[in-house]
Amino acid sequence: MRVAFVGKGGSGKTTLSALFSRHLARSGAPVLAIDGDINQHLAEALGEEEKSAPPLGERLGEIKEFLRGTNPRITSREAMIKTTPPGRGSRLLRPLGDDELHARHVGRAGGVPLMVTGEFEESDLGVACYHSKLGAVELYLGHLADGPGEYVVVDMTAGADAFASGLFTRFDITFLVAEPTRKGVSVYRQYRDHAEQFGIRIAVVGNKVACEDDLLFLKEQVGDDLLAHLVQSPWVRAAEQGRTEGGLDALDSLEPHNRHALTILRDAVDSHPRDWDRLHRHAVEFHLRNARAWADARTGEDLAAQIDPDYVPGGTPLNT
Repeated sequence: MRVAFVGKGGSGKTTLSALFSRHLARSGAPVLAIDGDINQHLAEALGEEEKSAPPLGERLGEIKEFLRGTNPRITSREAMIKTTPPGRGSRLLRPLGDDELHARHVGRAGGVPLMVTGEFEESDLGVACYHSKLGAVELYLGHLADGPGEYVVVDMTAGADAFASGLFTRFDITFLVAEPTRKGVSVYRQYRDHAEQFGIRIAVVGNKVACEDDLLFLKEQVGDDLLAHLVQSPWVRAAEQGRTEGGLDALDSLEPHNRHALTILRDAVDSHPRDWDRLHRHAVEFHLRNARAWADARTGEDLAAQIDPDYVPGGTPLNT
Protein backbone atom coordinates (compact mmCIF):
# COMPACT_ATOMS: atom_id res chain seq x y z
CA MET A 1 0.00 0.00 0.00
CA ARG A 2 1.28 3.44 -0.94
CA VAL A 3 1.08 6.29 1.56
CA ALA A 4 1.96 9.96 1.05
CA PHE A 5 2.54 12.57 3.74
CA VAL A 6 1.91 16.17 2.67
CA GLY A 7 1.39 19.46 4.46
CA LYS A 8 2.58 23.00 4.95
CA GLY A 9 6.30 23.49 5.47
CA GLY A 10 7.02 23.09 9.18
CA SER A 11 3.82 21.17 9.88
CA GLY A 12 5.73 18.06 10.87
CA LYS A 13 5.06 15.92 7.80
CA THR A 14 8.65 14.63 7.68
CA THR A 15 8.49 13.77 11.37
CA LEU A 16 5.17 11.98 10.84
CA SER A 17 6.53 10.16 7.78
CA ALA A 18 9.42 8.91 9.89
CA LEU A 19 7.29 7.96 12.88
CA PHE A 20 4.81 6.05 10.72
CA SER A 21 7.58 4.24 8.83
CA ARG A 22 9.24 3.24 12.10
CA HIS A 23 5.87 2.17 13.53
CA LEU A 24 5.33 -0.15 10.56
CA ALA A 25 8.86 -1.52 10.67
CA ARG A 26 8.58 -2.03 14.44
CA SER A 27 5.62 -4.36 13.82
CA GLY A 28 7.68 -6.45 11.41
CA ALA A 29 5.82 -5.25 8.30
CA PRO A 30 7.81 -4.78 5.08
CA VAL A 31 8.12 -1.02 4.62
CA LEU A 32 10.11 1.23 2.31
CA ALA A 33 10.41 4.94 3.08
CA ILE A 34 11.09 7.38 0.25
CA ASP A 35 12.30 10.95 0.74
CA GLY A 36 10.61 12.95 -1.98
CA ASP A 37 11.00 16.33 -0.27
CA ILE A 38 13.31 18.98 -1.67
CA ASN A 39 14.90 19.38 1.78
CA GLN A 40 15.87 15.68 2.14
CA HIS A 41 15.57 15.39 5.93
CA LEU A 42 13.84 12.01 6.21
CA ALA A 43 17.01 10.05 6.97
CA GLU A 44 17.75 12.40 9.86
CA ALA A 45 14.17 12.10 11.13
CA LEU A 46 14.34 8.31 10.98
CA GLY A 47 17.44 8.27 13.13
CA GLU A 48 21.05 7.36 12.66
CA GLU A 49 21.82 6.46 9.06
CA GLU A 50 23.20 2.95 8.88
CA LYS A 51 23.72 2.64 5.13
CA SER A 52 23.51 5.27 2.42
CA ALA A 53 22.69 4.59 -1.22
CA PRO A 54 22.90 6.59 -4.47
CA PRO A 55 19.96 9.00 -4.91
CA LEU A 56 17.35 8.03 -7.47
CA GLY A 57 17.73 11.35 -9.27
CA GLU A 58 21.35 10.60 -10.15
CA ARG A 59 20.50 7.46 -12.12
CA LEU A 60 17.22 8.38 -13.80
CA GLY A 61 18.36 7.19 -17.24
CA GLU A 62 19.45 3.82 -15.89
CA ILE A 63 16.22 3.46 -13.93
CA LYS A 64 14.23 4.13 -17.10
CA GLU A 65 16.22 1.52 -19.02
CA PHE A 66 15.67 -1.06 -16.29
CA LEU A 67 11.92 -0.45 -15.95
CA ARG A 68 11.48 -0.35 -19.72
CA GLY A 69 12.48 -4.00 -19.90
CA THR A 70 11.38 -5.52 -23.19
CA ASN A 71 8.30 -3.33 -23.64
CA PRO A 72 8.17 -2.89 -27.43
CA ARG A 73 6.08 0.28 -27.17
CA ILE A 74 8.98 2.21 -25.62
CA THR A 75 11.57 2.79 -28.32
CA SER A 76 14.35 4.00 -26.02
CA ARG A 77 14.95 5.29 -22.52
CA GLU A 78 15.15 8.80 -24.01
CA ALA A 79 11.55 8.37 -25.15
CA MET A 80 10.46 7.27 -21.68
CA ILE A 81 9.12 10.09 -19.51
CA LYS A 82 8.12 10.11 -15.86
CA THR A 83 4.49 9.33 -16.66
CA THR A 84 5.15 6.49 -19.14
CA PRO A 85 2.88 3.71 -17.85
CA PRO A 86 3.96 0.07 -17.76
CA GLY A 87 2.87 -2.33 -20.47
CA ARG A 88 3.55 -5.90 -21.45
CA GLY A 89 7.29 -6.43 -21.21
CA SER A 90 7.87 -3.72 -18.59
CA ARG A 91 9.59 -4.71 -15.38
CA LEU A 92 7.20 -4.71 -12.44
CA LEU A 93 8.65 -4.61 -8.95
CA ARG A 94 7.87 -5.69 -5.45
CA PRO A 95 8.83 -3.29 -2.66
CA LEU A 96 12.35 -4.25 -1.54
CA GLY A 97 12.42 -6.95 -4.23
CA ASP A 98 15.49 -8.87 -5.27
CA ASP A 99 16.40 -6.70 -8.24
CA GLU A 100 19.14 -4.29 -9.24
CA LEU A 101 17.10 -1.13 -8.63
CA HIS A 102 16.48 -1.94 -4.98
CA ALA A 103 19.96 -3.37 -4.50
CA ARG A 104 21.52 -0.14 -5.73
CA HIS A 105 19.19 2.53 -4.32
CA VAL A 106 17.93 1.27 -0.95
CA GLY A 107 19.85 2.40 2.09
CA ARG A 108 18.85 2.21 5.72
CA ALA A 109 18.17 4.74 8.47
CA GLY A 110 16.85 4.12 11.96
CA GLY A 111 16.16 0.50 11.09
CA VAL A 112 13.99 1.45 8.10
CA PRO A 113 14.85 0.81 4.40
CA LEU A 114 15.13 4.19 2.69
CA MET A 115 15.34 5.56 -0.86
CA VAL A 116 16.06 9.23 -1.54
CA THR A 117 15.56 11.38 -4.61
CA GLY A 118 18.63 13.50 -3.94
CA GLU A 119 19.14 17.12 -3.01
CA PHE A 120 18.42 20.07 -5.26
CA GLU A 121 21.96 21.18 -5.98
CA GLU A 122 23.46 24.48 -7.06
CA SER A 123 24.05 23.09 -10.56
CA ASP A 124 20.29 22.62 -10.92
CA LEU A 125 19.53 26.31 -10.40
CA GLY A 126 18.12 27.95 -13.50
CA VAL A 127 18.19 24.76 -15.57
CA ALA A 128 15.96 22.27 -13.77
CA CYS A 129 13.15 21.97 -11.28
CA TYR A 130 12.97 19.55 -8.39
CA HIS A 131 10.18 17.64 -10.08
CA SER A 132 12.73 16.23 -12.53
CA LYS A 133 14.21 14.33 -9.58
CA LEU A 134 10.75 13.26 -8.44
CA GLY A 135 10.23 11.68 -11.86
CA ALA A 136 12.18 8.65 -10.65
CA VAL A 137 9.70 8.19 -7.78
CA GLU A 138 6.75 8.53 -10.14
CA LEU A 139 8.19 5.90 -12.48
CA TYR A 140 9.02 3.62 -9.56
CA LEU A 141 5.50 3.77 -8.13
CA GLY A 142 4.05 3.33 -11.62
CA HIS A 143 5.94 0.04 -12.00
CA LEU A 144 5.26 -1.22 -8.48
CA ALA A 145 3.13 -4.34 -8.03
CA ASP A 146 2.78 -4.07 -4.27
CA GLY A 147 0.16 -5.97 -2.35
CA PRO A 148 -1.67 -5.89 1.00
CA GLY A 149 0.68 -5.77 3.97
CA GLU A 150 3.48 -4.12 1.96
CA TYR A 151 4.01 -0.42 2.59
CA VAL A 152 5.71 2.40 0.71
CA VAL A 153 5.73 5.69 2.64
CA VAL A 154 6.68 8.87 0.75
CA ASP A 155 7.55 12.19 2.36
CA MET A 156 6.35 14.64 -0.29
CA THR A 157 7.24 18.24 -1.07
CA ALA A 158 5.64 20.90 1.11
CA GLY A 159 2.44 22.74 0.29
CA ALA A 160 0.33 22.31 -2.83
CA ASP A 161 3.52 22.00 -4.88
CA ALA A 162 2.87 18.26 -4.91
CA PHE A 163 0.26 18.91 -7.61
CA ALA A 164 2.91 20.07 -10.08
CA SER A 165 3.09 16.48 -11.38
CA GLY A 166 0.84 13.44 -11.51
CA LEU A 167 2.69 11.88 -8.58
CA PHE A 168 -0.13 12.83 -6.20
CA THR A 169 -2.39 10.24 -7.91
CA ARG A 170 0.00 7.34 -7.24
CA PHE A 171 -1.10 6.71 -3.64
CA ASP A 172 -3.78 4.67 -1.90
CA ILE A 173 -4.14 7.31 0.80
CA THR A 174 -2.66 10.74 1.44
CA PHE A 175 -2.16 11.92 5.00
CA LEU A 176 -2.25 15.70 5.19
CA VAL A 177 -0.47 16.91 8.31
CA ALA A 178 -2.00 20.11 9.71
CA GLU A 179 -1.17 22.24 12.70
CA PRO A 180 -4.11 23.84 14.56
CA THR A 181 -3.66 27.25 12.92
CA ARG A 182 -5.23 29.05 9.97
CA LYS A 183 -2.03 28.65 7.98
CA GLY A 184 -1.89 25.01 9.02
CA VAL A 185 -5.25 24.20 7.44
CA SER A 186 -4.87 26.42 4.36
CA VAL A 187 -2.91 23.73 2.51
CA TYR A 188 -5.66 21.26 3.41
CA ARG A 189 -8.22 23.33 1.52
CA GLN A 190 -5.99 23.56 -1.55
CA TYR A 191 -5.25 19.85 -1.50
CA ARG A 192 -8.86 18.88 -0.88
CA ASP A 193 -10.14 20.91 -3.80
CA HIS A 194 -7.58 19.46 -6.21
CA ALA A 195 -7.90 15.91 -4.93
CA GLU A 196 -11.68 15.81 -5.22
CA GLN A 197 -11.35 16.12 -8.98
CA PHE A 198 -9.47 12.82 -9.12
CA GLY A 199 -11.09 10.84 -6.33
CA ILE A 200 -7.94 11.00 -4.22
CA ARG A 201 -8.43 9.78 -0.66
CA ILE A 202 -7.25 12.33 1.91
CA ALA A 203 -7.16 12.05 5.68
CA VAL A 204 -6.04 14.90 7.92
CA VAL A 205 -3.63 14.23 10.77
CA GLY A 206 -3.56 17.02 13.33
CA ASN A 207 -0.12 17.68 14.75
CA LYS A 208 1.31 19.66 17.69
CA VAL A 209 -2.09 19.75 19.40
CA ALA A 210 -1.57 21.34 22.81
CA CYS A 211 -5.08 21.68 24.23
CA GLU A 212 -8.77 21.01 23.69
CA ASP A 213 -9.19 24.32 21.87
CA ASP A 214 -6.58 23.22 19.33
CA LEU A 215 -8.48 20.02 18.69
CA LEU A 216 -11.82 21.83 18.40
CA PHE A 217 -10.28 24.23 15.89
CA LEU A 218 -9.14 21.37 13.68
CA LYS A 219 -12.54 19.68 13.89
CA GLU A 220 -14.27 22.91 12.89
CA GLN A 221 -11.92 23.51 9.96
CA VAL A 222 -11.63 20.04 8.41
CA GLY A 223 -14.68 18.20 9.72
CA ASP A 224 -14.88 14.47 9.06
CA ASP A 225 -11.56 14.50 7.20
CA LEU A 226 -9.78 14.66 10.58
CA LEU A 227 -8.63 11.10 11.15
CA ALA A 228 -6.35 11.45 14.18
CA HIS A 229 -4.18 13.92 16.02
CA LEU A 230 -0.85 13.92 17.78
CA VAL A 231 -0.20 15.96 20.90
CA GLN A 232 2.86 18.08 21.59
CA SER A 233 5.65 15.55 22.03
CA PRO A 234 8.65 15.93 24.34
CA TRP A 235 9.89 12.63 22.86
CA VAL A 236 9.91 14.06 19.34
CA ARG A 237 11.67 17.22 20.51
CA ALA A 238 14.30 15.14 22.29
CA ALA A 239 14.77 13.03 19.15
CA GLU A 240 15.18 16.15 17.02
CA GLN A 241 17.85 17.33 19.44
CA GLY A 242 19.66 13.98 19.36
CA ARG A 243 18.80 13.13 22.96
CA THR A 244 17.08 9.79 22.31
CA GLU A 245 18.53 6.44 21.39
CA GLY A 246 18.06 5.21 17.84
CA GLY A 247 16.49 1.97 16.70
CA LEU A 248 12.92 0.85 16.32
CA ASP A 249 12.51 -0.03 20.00
CA ALA A 250 12.91 3.66 20.86
CA LEU A 251 9.28 4.15 19.77
CA ASP A 252 8.23 2.38 22.96
CA SER A 253 9.02 5.64 24.75
CA LEU A 254 6.79 7.73 22.48
CA GLU A 255 3.78 9.14 24.31
CA PRO A 256 0.89 6.59 24.46
CA HIS A 257 -1.56 8.93 22.73
CA ASN A 258 0.83 9.46 19.84
CA ARG A 259 1.57 5.74 19.53
CA HIS A 260 -2.17 5.13 19.34
CA ALA A 261 -2.50 7.79 16.62
CA LEU A 262 0.03 5.87 14.51
CA THR A 263 -2.08 2.74 14.96
CA ILE A 264 -5.14 4.65 13.72
CA LEU A 265 -3.20 5.69 10.62
CA ARG A 266 -2.21 2.12 9.86
CA ASP A 267 -5.78 0.89 10.34
CA ALA A 268 -6.92 3.52 7.84
CA VAL A 269 -4.38 2.30 5.29
CA ASP A 270 -5.22 -1.38 5.79
CA SER A 271 -8.98 -0.87 5.61
CA HIS A 272 -8.92 0.62 2.13
CA PRO A 273 -8.62 -1.87 -0.75
CA ARG A 274 -6.34 -1.10 -3.66
CA ASP A 275 -8.09 0.32 -6.72
CA TRP A 276 -5.80 -0.77 -9.56
CA ASP A 277 -8.13 0.55 -12.23
CA ARG A 278 -8.10 4.06 -10.73
CA LEU A 279 -4.32 4.07 -10.44
CA HIS A 280 -3.85 3.00 -14.05
CA ARG A 281 -6.53 5.35 -15.34
CA HIS A 282 -4.82 8.33 -13.72
CA ALA A 283 -1.44 7.16 -15.01
CA VAL A 284 -2.74 7.10 -18.57
CA GLU A 285 -4.51 10.46 -18.17
CA PHE A 286 -1.41 12.29 -16.93
CA HIS A 287 0.78 10.61 -19.51
CA LEU A 288 -1.45 11.88 -22.31
CA ARG A 289 -1.45 15.36 -20.75
CA ASN A 290 2.35 15.47 -20.68
CA ALA A 291 2.65 14.01 -24.15
CA ARG A 292 0.44 16.70 -25.66
CA ALA A 293 1.88 19.56 -23.59
CA TRP A 294 5.59 19.01 -24.18
CA ALA A 295 6.84 15.43 -24.43
CA ASP A 296 5.80 14.66 -28.01
CA ALA A 297 7.67 17.73 -29.22
CA ARG A 298 10.72 17.00 -27.08
CA THR A 299 11.04 13.34 -28.06
CA GLY A 300 9.82 13.65 -31.64
CA GLU A 301 7.42 10.74 -31.05
CA ASP A 302 3.72 10.22 -30.46
CA LEU A 303 3.95 9.05 -26.85
CA ALA A 304 0.29 8.06 -26.78
CA ALA A 305 1.52 4.95 -28.57
CA GLN A 306 3.31 3.90 -25.36
CA ILE A 307 -0.04 3.05 -23.77
CA ASP A 308 -0.72 -0.67 -23.99
CA PRO A 309 -4.49 -1.20 -24.28
CA ASP A 310 -4.15 -4.86 -23.31
CA TYR A 311 -2.07 -4.29 -20.20
CA VAL A 312 -3.72 -5.48 -16.98
CA PRO A 313 -2.66 -3.37 -13.97
CA GLY A 314 -1.60 -5.13 -10.82
CA GLY A 315 -0.02 -8.06 -12.57
CA THR A 316 2.67 -10.36 -11.25
CA PRO A 317 6.15 -8.83 -11.04
CA LEU A 318 8.31 -9.98 -13.90
CA ASN A 319 11.53 -10.10 -11.90
CA THR A 320 10.54 -12.71 -9.33
